[in-house]
Amino acid sequence: MPERHYLRPTGFVDAPFGLDGKVARLAGGLLWFSAIEIVTMADDRVARLELVPISDAEAAAERLGLASTWRNLVAPRAALTLGSRTVRLDQPQVVGIVNATPDSFSDGGRFAGAGEAAEAGHVMASSGAAIVDVGGESTRPGAKPVWEGDEIERVVPIVRSLAATGNAVSIDTHKASVMEAALAAGAAMVNDVSALTFDPRAAEVVATAGCPIVLMHHLGTPETMQAAPRYDGPVLFAVYDWLEARIEAAEAAGIARDKIIVDPGIGFGKTVQHNLQLLNGLALLHGLGCPIMVGASRKRMIGALSGEAGVDERLAGSIALAVKGMDQGAQLHRVHDVPETVQALRVWRGLRDAALAPL
Repeated sequence: MPERHYLRPTGFVDAPFGLDGKVARLAGGLLWFSAIEIVTMADDRVARLELVPISDAEAAAERLGLASTWRNLVAPRAALTLGSRTVRLDQPQVVGIVNATPDSFSDGGRFAGAGEAAEAGHVMASSGAAIVDVGGESTRPGAKPVWEGDEIERVVPIVRSLAATGNAVSIDTHKASVMEAALAAGAAMVNDVSALTFDPRAAEVVATAGCPIVLMHHLGTPETMQAAPRYDGPVLFAVYDWLEARIEAAEAAGIARDKIIVDPGIGFGKTVQHNLQLLNGLALLHGLGCPIMVGASRKRMIGALSGEAGVDERLAGSIALAVKGMDQGAQLHRVHDVPETVQALRVWRGLRDAALAPL
């Protein structure tokens, strides 16, 4: 197998002042990096690592045929237009989760009906969530499929209520018919855990709607994904390659690249170690040229790292992972605990603003 090279931003600095030509801005956001790590893969293993200062980074990328990857690392991400709302991606944003399901791993059965679920979404939006993500089928490990008619019945009233008051709404589904129904009810973005691989009509629906789409990495199905997941080589590069292929497939289907968001799929066919490796190396994914969404909220890995803490005892761990994502430049953070995460984001933002104010 021929060698393949990857670029990972590293050497983050507090501010760019006095460092002209020595730092680069990551994806048009609030982070600056002073070096790139060139990772050379061969035979599904890391063959070489090279740390290159920013002053030499662009030339090194061109030499390896990675000029477009370098441009992706430093290019600003376009804002998302979601109905009447504009969601800027030059700073982190919170995406609130509303699961209208009886069996989701964290909040299944929480709401007595669509009215309660919609009210929860309104509260999330008023608490600072830029987007509310509505789902009607659990994707927890071991979850059983839901008939699309039931899924539509669950989500459409919630989407309609949230969109009617001007909220930016995303529909969390992998079924084309559910996408169509939710988009008609006012949803403005699709979050597909299958990355448009489940339903052959899904890509056409998204392309026709011209709406943003989240392509999430997964391994297997919810029923099987946690049955001893394994990868040929380091998970970080396997996920990068897979997402790159899905971006190309989406573009071939007529979806504009500036409408594509990628998600590494924390917990979707990954061990705890896989998840940790992905979060530590998350900045690599900026090389794909798309905004990054991270959904680590209340995931099992937090319990595994904290004495098997239950789902309702994972707030602190969820915030820790969200802040880790912010430190790696992820633009969207999909969470259950919106007010707490928004507070953490505002403190993070305050620290960045202070660092970026000239002394």
